[in-house]
Amino acid sequence: MEATLLESVFPQDTNPQGNLFGGQLVAWMDRAAGYAAIRRSRRPVVTATIENISFDVPIHKGEMVELHAKVVSVGRSSMRVRVEVFVEDPASGDQKLVTVGHFVMVALGPDGRPTPVPPEVEAA
Repeated sequence: MEATLLESVFPQDTNPQGNLFGGQLVAWMDRAAGYAAIRRSRRPVVTATIENISFDVPIHKGEMVELHAKVVSVGRSSMRVRVEVFVEDPASGDQKLVTVGHFVMVALGPDGRPTPVPPEVEAA
């Protein structure tokens, strides 16, 4: 399962140098990972682990950020989600890969505890 988000970088999202706060980007990545995991499990999910994330390209005020999340593996109650982040200059359309992160999301049952991820259902 996959999910895609598109965000705009507003002044309140930036530091004094006009670059996107790293924490804001991680929050967007976490949201994208969560959406992909919910689509795969059809259950509420929580973040269990965020693997090392390197910020290779700065993101500036006014640019667009596109996040692509994909479930790459499934355990009993957990899913590993790969999130790719691209920055786009809205004037030119040029895109650059900013970072790739991996998130482990855990499916929750009605009791708020980890629950098995159901088998993937094939499309009809």
